[in-house]
Amino acid sequence: MDWSSSSNNALECRHDGEIDRGLGKSEEIRVVLFNLFLLIYLVTMLGNAGMILIIHLDLQLHTPMYFFLRHLSFVDFSFSTVIVPKTLENLLTSNKHISFVGCFGQMYFFIFFVATECFLLASMAYDRYVAISKPLQYPVIMSTALCYSFVTASYMVGFIDSTITVLGISILHFCNSNVIHHFFCDTSPIIALSCTDTSNAEIIIFIVAGSTLLVSLIIVSVSYVPILSTILKINSTAGKRKAFSTCASHLVGVTIFYASTIFSYLKPSKSYTLGKDQVASVFYTIVIPMLNPLIYSLRNKEVKNALIRLMQKTGIRRNLR
Repeated sequence: MDWSSSSNNALECRHDGEIDRGLGKSEEIRVVLFNLFLLIYLVTMLGNAGMILIIHLDLQLHTPMYFFLRHLSFVDFSFSTVIVPKTLENLLTSNKHISFVGCFGQMYFFIFFVATECFLLASMAYDRYVAISKPLQYPVIMSTALCYSFVTASYMVGFIDSTITVLGISILHFCNSNVIHHFFCDTSPIIALSCTDTSNAEIIIFIVAGSTLLVSLIIVSVSYVPILSTILKINSTAGKRKAFSTCASHLVGVTIFYASTIFSYLKPSKSYTLGKDQVASVFYTIVIPMLNPLIYSLRNKEVKNALIRLMQKTGIRRNLR
């Protein structure tokens, strides 16, 4: 991206040479990446939209677990849409511009959805803890009011995190290079362009991102310790397998998401490197939103059965016509 500044510090950024030098060094590579990212994006849209539709239509999936999963699918759907369409445009066309407002808007919603996903995953971990460790009390504890409170809190954390971070970066002055060394408006490459002291902004980002990741990860860890303890106490192998299968998908999704975000954000911006950070960013901005619906559907018999029921109903209606 290129940024051009004026006297009032208004900025215009243009996705430019870093797409060429970072994600593709030739026209052929950019075409290959465009086709690959487009395919991933279509699978992401279809998978997450399909998950939302199945959960909405199938009454047997109207439970706390799938209530959270529906919101997770919405976040992944939105998260991917914030990043991928502009990246596809940059790879295919010569128009690599993005306005100052557009760039900071992209960064704002990117942070919003990442932070929201952290606490949605934490809410899902608590839901699995109650389901496995306190099954008889599950309907009482995981009430509708509590589920809505968890989801609302998740979106509020996203709003607070993104607002604080973007305000912290917006007060910086940019007067050196106008090239953002990244394929989207992320915090580290934007801070790297500032010609003023960025220590305060870096501290703000580290505290906000670190506290969000740490608190949500603690909730996940504290939830899974009694889950594993309960599973180990089950005598039969079949019982252990059935209990573990109820949280295996969530555990896989949590591991992938937190590993990539911790690598990207819990480090000083001065350690930002184009190659490694772009690879990590491609993974958690483009790949993970596609993986989540696949993980939760392929490893979940209830979702598979709901899909079969939906297909059967559709087939019956067609036959009646």
